Amino acid sequence: MQFSGRIRKKLRLAGDQRNACYPHSLQFYLQPPSENISLTEFESLAVDRLKLLKTVENLGVSYVKGTEQYQSKLEAEIRKLKFSYRENLEDEYEPRRRDHISHFILRLAYCQSEDLRRWFIQQEMDLLRFRFSILPKDKVQDFLKDSHLHFEAISDEEKTLREQDIVASSPSLSGVKWESESVYKIPFADALDLFRGRKVYLEDGLAYVPLKDIVAIILNEFRATLSKALALTARSLPAVQSDERLQPLLNHLSHSYTGQDYSIQKNTGKISLDQIDSLSTKSFPPCMRQLHKALRENHHLRHGGRMQYGLFLKGIGLTLEQALQFWKQEFIRGKMDPDKFDKGYAYNIRHSFGKEGKRTDYTPFSCMKIILTNPPSQGDYHGCPFRHSDAELLKQKMQSYKIPASGISQILDLVKGTHYQVACQKYFEMTHNVDDCGFSLNHPNQFFLESQRILTGGKDVKKESSQPETPQSKHSVQKTRDASSALASLNSSLEMELEGLEDY
Repeated sequence: MQFSGRIRKKLRLAGDQRNACYPHSLQFYLQPPSENISLTEFESLAVDRLKLLKTVENLGVSYVKGTEQYQSKLEAEIRKLKFSYRENLEDEYEPRRRDHISHFILRLAYCQSEDLRRWFIQQEMDLLRFRFSILPKDKVQDFLKDSHLHFEAISDEEKTLREQDIVASSPSLSGVKWESESVYKIPFADALDLFRGRKVYLEDGLAYVPLKDIVAIILNEFRATLSKALALTARSLPAVQSDERLQPLLNHLSHSYTGQDYSIQKNTGKISLDQIDSLSTKSFPPCMRQLHKALRENHHLRHGGRMQYGLFLKGIGLTLEQALQFWKQEFIRGKMDPDKFDKGYAYNIRHSFGKEGKRTDYTPFSCMKIILTNPPSQGDYHGCPFRHSDAELLKQKMQSYKIPASGISQILDLVKGTHYQVACQKYFEMTHNVDDCGFSLNHPNQFFLESQRILTGGKDVKKESSQPETPQSKHSVQKTRDASSALASLNSSLEMELEGLEDY
């Protein structure tokens, strides 16, 4: 793949040639792209692909894969981000091109560790599963051929001849209309999982697999192919990272936040300090409620807690004057001398509001920042409770927030599966008594705004509403002066560290 700062030369291809480049809405990504693209497009495609995979992850744990609700929500997101998803749509060249290039860009970012590779492979597999599920039957054979999968659909005569044996050996055919079901003849070694479960008919070293079962085999092939490709990409990564234009983007893309930065709030100055205690139990995510409680009890927070909580309060509407008053009052209650506060802490609060130093207007931490960076140590209260608390402590915390036992069980299961943001989203639904919150949670300030929207009548709430008890934790992206540049946005957290809020 080649990149240049110049405008990408558009390929001027006739309709048939364009279709030949990407014959299907899904692929195994066997050939890397070879065209030139601009850095701006590189950044844009990377961010859009990351948004899509994050949605795939969230929907996969919020809904049963393959259900109508799951399919419709995922299709809507793919359509919104302008990626390919269906065959036989007009002018599909550009969505398929975007899909192809963006996949290879994220390979560069997600080949860097075993955990990143595992996450990337799982989301790409789920995306392929969805696309294959809506692939027309008459296109399946061509897709298999183009993906170098030697799976051959048997003829109607052969299907009739072996009907009794195949139906008896394949539980997935129960209740299925035999005449309309395709059956594929594949090498025995590719169907070992079905063979172990005694779910396939074997003859002469070949497995006869119905279309309903072949998706598992295709996904296994895709996993093996992509896993090998990521290992090879990791070996070549040093050469790519030597490009100073790409290195910062690739380093931060794997744990970047791509949503709203919550740096400018319409309600700035409209929240009084007297409201904070009440809001903390109603509309704060668990991470922020935890920090607020610790601050009230100890009249002090360490650096990590002040950073995380201070920027969150700024994001919900506290002005600089309110922030100075809030922190000073609380620290003085802890027997701190007012002069010491003014000399040791006030400057750093003004700094976070962009009034000192480089005048950078820092933004609240997002969930990814909180989960992936600066884990709390003994005596700290920052971080994400779902990520950084042990199961028993988290269970006690959820019980104190009046979460029902069934809800706690669901949350703990999500945490066990490392779906920390989805666990917080489930917590939101439990505390606000809604079946589906209707959004993917990525930011503590998003939690606050959505909570306020519900509590002030912006969304439908069940009649039997429970009292919300909420605080939460997440990630910060520094506000970039060039809002159109994804690279600047993804580098923002690094710049924040260099800027030096160490004493805040």
